[in-house]
Amino acid sequence: MLKRRTFLVVAALVALASPAWAADAVDIAKAKSEGKVVWYTSTPVPQGQKIINLFEKAHGIKVEMFRSGGSAVLRRFQQELDAGRVAADVLTTSDPAAAALLTGKGIFVPFKPKNFDKIPDAAKDKDGNYVAQRLNMMTIYIREDKVPPADEPKTWADLLDPKYKGKMVITNPSFTSLQVSVVGMMSRERGWGFYEKLRDNDIMLVQSNQQVSDMLKRGERFIAVGATDSYAAAERKAGHPMKTLYPSDGVFVISSPTSVVKGGPNPNAAKLFVEFMLSDEVQNIFPADGGFSARSDIAAPEGSPPLSSIKVLPVDYPYIQKESARIKKKFNEIFQ
Repeated sequence: MLKRRTFLVVAALVALASPAWAADAVDIAKAKSEGKVVWYTSTPVPQGQKIINLFEKAHGIKVEMFRSGGSAVLRRFQQELDAGRVAADVLTTSDPAAAALLTGKGIFVPFKPKNFDKIPDAAKDKDGNYVAQRLNMMTIYIREDKVPPADEPKTWADLLDPKYKGKMVITNPSFTSLQVSVVGMMSRERGWGFYEKLRDNDIMLVQSNQQVSDMLKRGERFIAVGATDSYAAAERKAGHPMKTLYPSDGVFVISSPTSVVKGGPNPNAAKLFVEFMLSDEVQNIFPADGGFSARSDIAAPEGSPPLSSIKVLPVDYPYIQKESARIKKKFNEIFQ
């Protein structure tokens, strides 16, 4: 049964979504007259800035970016909604469960841009309320000059070995929405005892994936747990000795949904920006930086195996959506 579930997850992530179709129109003249788009995002800063620079150069429309961790972005967005104020035109996080919840509340504009058909069905809403900007592999990576090959963890359970005490670092799901899905599924499948044992193994807790990467780069910690592989790839490219591990019991692959916000101040510029994020120029940024494009027609980053060759653990997004607050609360009770 587990093999079948794993196969279905991988197939959904890598298969083409649907046959040819017509993209929704974008009024470029109106977008240019609006002159600006406000983007709330958890996209890593270097990639976010590259996207902004390309878009502004291509269309002459200014992008105003608010960037933070996915959970923090969602908190600000929700607070503004609760106050009756819509400031964002486009929302990009790494929390598919939250995107589905907000879709159910009618918060987004259904929009199917050019290249929507090249995004796997598992990474988009069929009506276009959200579509993946990129795919995030959540796994384990290490300082390979500090962790000998014989000592590399082969499974998630290996991380509980006392030999890793004081060597690991992990993000807090209250700040990083990608971690909500990982913690939610790991605690459901393995029990909260898994995280209690990580705590007892003196794992360090930080807010962001950038901080995880920095801890390894500075040699303060040697093992990143449930962390985003693209940061390790970027550090490898910069010459740092980071190695990505693929546990034999699987990794998580989580999309970063992007939506046009209903009632946003610049609705046409918003659609143009979302469409631009699925363009060849933007989608090739991610594999060039060591991550995975959301498009099934763009290859995996150099040095990384294709997703079809990796065991991918399923994520129950309805469960994550329902239990998100409890997951964060319990995690922080363990690590307080």
